[in-house]
Amino acid sequence: GVPEVTAIPISALEGDNVVEPSANMDWYGGPTVLEHLETVPVAAASRPAPSRLPVQYVIRHGGQRHYAGRLAAGTLRVGDRVTVHPSGTTSEITGIGVLGTEVTAAHAPQSVAIRLADQRDVARGDLITAGADTPVLTQDVRAAVCHLSERPLRVGDRVLLRHGTRTVRAIVRDLAGAEELAVNDLGRIALRTAEPVPLDDYASSRSTGAFLLIDPVAGATLTAGMVQLSSAG
Repeated sequence: GVPEVTAIPISALEGDNVVEPSANMDWYGGPTVLEHLETVPVAAASRPAPSRLPVQYVIRHGGQRHYAGRLAAGTLRVGDRVTVHPSGTTSEITGIGVLGTEVTAAHAPQSVAIRLADQRDVARGDLITAGADTPVLTQDVRAAVCHLSERPLRVGDRVLLRHGTRTVRAIVRDLAGAEELAVNDLGRIALRTAEPVPLDDYASSRSTGAFLLIDPVAGATLTAGMVQLSSAG
């Protein structure tokens, strides 16, 4: 999805073309790295980000339930129809609190506590979304990954997948033909989760299109993943 590539010859050791133009590369007349970063246009998003609220806490106060968490993407407004994943139940937002103040709308990355019109069974790890742009609920996950641990990742490994505030058990089914992933390796992975997980493609939502794989025994982070729904099959 990168429309244009700009090549800048540099020396990190000597600082050539990082901040100031290099005296050692008279054949290069382009921008320095800093100049390029300060002037390159940043494309606006082609469409608004989908609204995503991973539930971190359920607070019971004044006879009502408040579903609290950090708004990962998009905007939530009083009156919005919402869906709770993975259950698929729907309701309507009747109130939004931000730092103890009632508001009519909240935007990512604000921390919020919302109230719903119905006493739905919502728990930590659920994902609340608004609008028709809903995540894909699946147990088969395909992703591009970077392995971060000294412990290799192999086909058949049992891991924990942490997505937002939800953690589920999973098994590594495929590594795109590789025998294993060692530390700092980049690769592609196929996982099967024990429970359905609501996922977005990383290209459309970085927050809900990313996950971590965790060692179920040691609790250490193993792998960072970017969901590729277009590769599912």
